[in-house]
Amino acid sequence: MTAWYTINDVDQLDTPALVVFPDRVKQNIDELKNMIDDVSRLRPHIKTNKSAEATSLLLEAGIRKFKCATIAEAELLGLIKAPDALLAYQPVGPKLQRFIKVIKTYSGTYYSCLIDQLSAASEISQSALKNQIQIPVYIDLNVGQNRTGIPVKDAMQLFEDCQQLKGIKVVGLHAYDGHIHDRNFAERKSKSDAGFIGVSELQSSIVQKGYPELNIIAGGSPTFPIHAQRKKIECSPGTFIYWDQGYSLNCPEQPFVTAALVVTRVISLPDSSKLCVDLGHKSISAENELNKRAYFINAPELIPIGHSEEHMVLDAGEGHNYKIGDILYGIPYHVCPTVALYERAVTILNNQISAEWLNIARDKKINI
Repeated sequence: MTAWYTINDVDQLDTPALVVFPDRVKQNIDELKNMIDDVSRLRPHIKTNKSAEATSLLLEAGIRKFKCATIAEAELLGLIKAPDALLAYQPVGPKLQRFIKVIKTYSGTYYSCLIDQLSAASEISQSALKNQIQIPVYIDLNVGQNRTGIPVKDAMQLFEDCQQLKGIKVVGLHAYDGHIHDRNFAERKSKSDAGFIGVSELQSSIVQKGYPELNIIAGGSPTFPIHAQRKKIECSPGTFIYWDQGYSLNCPEQPFVTAALVVTRVISLPDSSKLCVDLGHKSISAENELNKRAYFINAPELIPIGHSEEHMVLDAGEGHNYKIGDILYGIPYHVCPTVALYERAVTILNNQISAEWLNIARDKKINI
């Protein structure tokens, strides 16, 4: 039988190329929905796919809420008429002005954003008032990643201070625990549960002071199965839609399948044991160590030993049978930044090239 990833007309595909398998994307969306009790609790992050076509498949599956990280991603959600979009970022400076323009341009989408400092919240409020709008905001909580967010112990003061700002309305709490990715699920759950205690206590304190209960958005891909078991919490995994080698190894309990690959060709045989392929830094995410950038599904024995802008050198051992033009199918270890390296994804149906999905949100700017 032909392997699921084999492209029968691969001789028509220029490499390096990002290829996506829509049937497997749909399978992953179905798995996502099966892992939670209510589809309305899903708020997937579109940072992974960055395309209107992939995100539209989520809409067709009944998902109405989304998360994004850039203005371009926010605009993409407006372009496809997504009902609800959280910019998981605290917009400052020109980014804030662009965000307001997105809000006003795509009025059919309910936009919100993050805050974690009073100064930034005040700037957002002032700009909103000047534009005669009110912006819903989520307080971004630092639950251990130490990247963004306010310490949970300081969040009540920020919440109460924001009640005086007329241009914003605090509608929820955001708790991203992306630092938790232990391979052992029990350890991952223990850390996630510990980090969530403060979030739950903050919610209770807000309600005890007479304020309405806030919406809570928590977790990413590794902790999705954990937060999915909590009541009312919205979950925002992103990588599930394409999946990758990193999460396949670190989250084996999750049922998602690889739905995106990088395809590369052997372009040189520098000596009797090595081959060079056209999969350079510009074509595969290179933030991981060399042996954790791509897993070649049809050639797992190959060992990466060199990587530059346009080339990857692989050790095949003496006596190998590889030749110029041979095709390798690679699963990215980190698919999200890999997608951002490609302006388009070639779709594969029934082992044949079928169409293209433009990754329009990979750009810093679409229209706004």
